[in-house]
Amino acid sequence: MTLLRPTRRDLLKLAAAMPAFAMPLSARAELGAPEGAQPSHFRFSVGDIRITIVSDGWFPQPLSSLGMNADDAAKEAFLKAHFLPTDEVYGHTNHVFIETGDETVLVDVGSGNRFFDTAGRLMGNMEAAGLDPYATSKVVITHAHPDHIWGIRDDFDEAIIPDAEYIIGEAEHAYWTQEGLVDRVAPEEQQFVLGAANSIAVDGVDWTQMNDGDEVAKGVRLMASHGHTPGHMSIMVESGDDQLLVLGDAITHAFGHFAHPDWYGGLGSDPEATVASRKAILDMAATDRLPVVGYHFPFPGVGHVMADGDAYRFVPALWRF
Repeated sequence: MTLLRPTRRDLLKLAAAMPAFAMPLSARAELGAPEGAQPSHFRFSVGDIRITIVSDGWFPQPLSSLGMNADDAAKEAFLKAHFLPTDEVYGHTNHVFIETGDETVLVDVGSGNRFFDTAGRLMGNMEAAGLDPYATSKVVITHAHPDHIWGIRDDFDEAIIPDAEYIIGEAEHAYWTQEGLVDRVAPEEQQFVLGAANSIAVDGVDWTQMNDGDEVAKGVRLMASHGHTPGHMSIMVESGDDQLLVLGDAITHAFGHFAHPDWYGGLGSDPEATVASRKAILDMAATDRLPVVGYHFPFPGVGHVMADGDAYRFVPALWRF
């Protein structure tokens, strides 16, 4: 199959003709561009496990990714109140690199050079952080959307990290590789299907398929959070009494999906399951005071979940310098 690369215009079509509300730049929570490069990684520990958040860059998402079932006026008002643009969603890409002492685990491989020009920085940013991406022992794919798996191929269409063990949820693998799927989805979804199938079929990878609760490495296990895709997985990291939940795309917006857990995005395969997974995660994280990492949250995406009546708030974790 030929790999198709969606343009920004292709992605924005997924907004299903949602109206965009223009907003003056001065009303947004945006700062001027820096003169030099920004830091691209952030380190902390979970017990004896070392965690590094590494950015793959950013890319724009349609407003439907926040809440295609939300009232337009209410969504506009919510975004304005949070100093956010009302014409698109600005999505960061926060990858988690886990060092257990015996093994190294990379969560997702980004989009490489096959998606947006503003993304695809993961390999270079890992090296800038002093991490050797090619020495990674295991790669876990939360799900097979472009920004999480399309970077699996190098320029020769071979596995970007050739010596790693690649792990994916069994249901996720089965969904994207089923015969004839590309002919059964909507036209705007066909490039996603072809890209996922091509990525899974990359030369040099024999997939290890796992299920809910399976251990990837000591202290690192999969946690089913289906809905965004049929086999979406989050990752729980545990060391002693400390824990960290890597969300993947189970929750994609650090403000909207906390304040409005019932909002679901246009890219989710099962809205009801997406909302159910999100509510379960939010309740667990708030009750257990469990820190989380959101893939699309503002960099570095690490924080806590605070209950707020029938909804929640994201509380960014304090940096320790």
